[in-house]
Amino acid sequence: MYIKLKTTIKPYFKASACALLLSLSVTLSAQTMSTHAFVQRDSTLYLDVYRPQNPRADKAAVMAVFGGGFVVGNRDDAYQRKVAEVLTQRGFTVISPDYRLGLKDTATVKKHSSLFKIDDLFQYCIDIATEDCAAAVRWVCAHAAELDIDTSRLVLTGSSAGAIAVLQLDYCRANTLPAAKELPSGWKPAAVVPYSGGIMCHKRDLKYKTPPAPTMLMHGVKDKIVHYKHFGLPFCAKLYGAKTVSKRMKKQGIPHWIIRFEGVGHEVAAWLPNSADLFCAFVDQVLAGRISSLDATMTDSELKPTKWTTMTMLQMYKEVDN
Repeated sequence: MYIKLKTTIKPYFKASACALLLSLSVTLSAQTMSTHAFVQRDSTLYLDVYRPQNPRADKAAVMAVFGGGFVVGNRDDAYQRKVAEVLTQRGFTVISPDYRLGLKDTATVKKHSSLFKIDDLFQYCIDIATEDCAAAVRWVCAHAAELDIDTSRLVLTGSSAGAIAVLQLDYCRANTLPAAKELPSGWKPAAVVPYSGGIMCHKRDLKYKTPPAPTMLMHGVKDKIVHYKHFGLPFCAKLYGAKTVSKRMKKQGIPHWIIRFEGVGHEVAAWLPNSADLFCAFVDQVLAGRISSLDATMTDSELKPTKWTTMTMLQMYKEVDN
């Protein structure tokens, strides 16, 4: 299938300068927002809840997880606020959680500084982000009544590192892995929609023991930050991108959608605000109980490369470090 869409991408990656305080509420266009503590790690982690003025009748909600390579980004940066604005206008309650940024811990980075330990470093960063997302889901489920949402209709989405975290969370849930242990017993996401995400796996053969949630993979085929195919050294753990995840799902007969962006790199990570119709088409179909498969190639002249989106992973981290 060949699809052309005209969209507009705007840069939403610059983080805001200040965090929000616990229980601070502000009124935004078509939404209200409140901040809540959801788990205590080395420090307290918070999440922001954006409530729509006109909620969906089915009480569906979206947990949207920020990106930033596990070293930068935060739950209330400009991009996250834009995602919340777009989705609350569609009637979704939106939750934007904190998670620990493993690459901000200098001691941890030094401990894994050897080239042959780089997979351990990324596994650690992804695991703690996944654990924190699981804790956020647990808090949301415990407070579903006051949030007026149906947690069986909770969709997970994320950008870049956030996309890895939500895709990893459902993979760990489906395979009963420790990073998902804080999820409520028996809970399963209604759907997972990662924008430029992947799954970290120590086994050469990526596999689901039980079915994942309905998933729509969005990925640029030229992505060199979260690789479209995989990233990692031979005989070590690898971060498997959308191409490999989709191949595994097809092999196991798991229905899913994959949207492959030709000629595009990491720009796709910030595409959710400009692809709300596609996001809602997939989610609405899933919530209506219709499960389908789609493998589409997409081009878009408005998805223009930037300094950041055309970098390799190593170039990006060098730039952040400077």
